[in-house]
Amino acid sequence: MVKAILFDFDGTLVDTESIDLRTWHEVFAAHGVAVPLDRFALRIGTLTGPDELDELDALLEAPCDRDAVTATRRRRELELLELEELRPGVREYLEEARELGLGVGIVSSSSRSWIDMNLERLGLVDAWSAVVCADGDTARCKPSPALYLEALDALGVAADEAIAVEDSPNGIAAARAAGIFCVGFPNDVTNALDLSEADVVLESLNDVPLADLLERVG
Repeated sequence: MVKAILFDFDGTLVDTESIDLRTWHEVFAAHGVAVPLDRFALRIGTLTGPDELDELDALLEAPCDRDAVTATRRRRELELLELEELRPGVREYLEEARELGLGVGIVSSSSRSWIDMNLERLGLVDAWSAVVCADGDTARCKPSPALYLEALDALGVAADEAIAVEDSPNGIAAARAAGIFCVGFPNDVTNALDLSEADVVLESLNDVPLADLLERVG
């Protein structure tokens, strides 16, 4: 019986991936070059992918001003983030999980400060049974199963008693390596990536109510 549902954060609960890509498109375009999308995809959901500033420098005749680029992109990211709400169907899943008595967690390669900032903005600080983040630790970030194993331990559930919801190949690989049934939930950036390792792929959580998904898992 499923006792917990674990959500990735970036790109899954909130489509920060599209914001991230948009801001990098703007940075690269300002320097007269284009983002190498195949390389960009490798960094989604993990901390060990290519560094975008390194990628930018490789396309330029002289290194960019990293401090200026970082500050400008960060301001733009936060500006766009203020307009970004939960992805469709997420709030309904959270409400239904609460009604069903499921533990609800976040498992993310991002930092706890980033997660907390967004949860406060969305009014969801107290909505979680557990929040597990890599916080810069490249040995624990996805695609390693470490974060998921920590979340299972925090919630006191076995791998076959949980469901993970992920938007990226790195996230799906982490959940599956931990032995957890994984729902692929692509966004506008990751829908072109290979999510075939997921047990099921849902284009929208509105397509399948949580109760129906639990029956399918069972």
